[in-house]
Amino acid sequence: MRILLAEDDLALGRALADGLRQLGYAVDWITDGAQAAAALADTAYAAAVLDWNLPRSSGPAIIAALRRRKDATPVLLLTARDALADRVAGLDAGADDYVVKPVHLDELAARLRALLRRADGQPEPVIRVGALELDPAAHRATLAGVPLELTAREFAMLELLARHPGRAYSRAQLEEALYDWGREVASNAVEVHVHRLRHKLGADWIRTLRGIGYALASPVDAP
Repeated sequence: MRILLAEDDLALGRALADGLRQLGYAVDWITDGAQAAAALADTAYAAAVLDWNLPRSSGPAIIAALRRRKDATPVLLLTARDALADRVAGLDAGADDYVVKPVHLDELAARLRALLRRADGQPEPVIRVGALELDPAAHRATLAGVPLELTAREFAMLELLARHPGRAYSRAQLEEALYDWGREVASNAVEVHVHRLRHKLGADWIRTLRGIGYALASPVDAP
């Protein structure tokens, strides 16, 4: 899952970006509000984490602009303002949730997972497709009850596909979702991940739709 993080406190931003990456997210970290707004206009993020006070723009202003153009990207607002009126103002601007500083990575990650579940219409924390189960919080996957040994990138790809079984993703969409800025991406990286997942899951689980991309078996067809 690719996340936009906009935080101009360098120590906090670096800590959050590194922590979220260790949890398997691809993170684009930005320290400027105008750049964050431009990134959200150009890139399809799974979610955004925005500081309230940013140079050249504010978190609520960025969120309000998103909602005016009917962009439903889930947004978590970081704020040092804990007054009720400030929290209400942030939510009324279009934020989906907020975290009051100081920020704890575990809470931030849990709130992000909740936002992603709601965005996908999945009330349960565990993703189930046929005999396949993924627990994003524990970073654990099982097939028919048997644990799967997956790399962070393999888990991220499988989670993305499992959130929308039957939906086709092109190679470009998968690359954009799995890799943040500045990462060297081999031309066959997606194909390699798909090959390894098929080896671990079984060939029928991930389908190649010629000229379109890849899709996880639908719930009806899943083994």
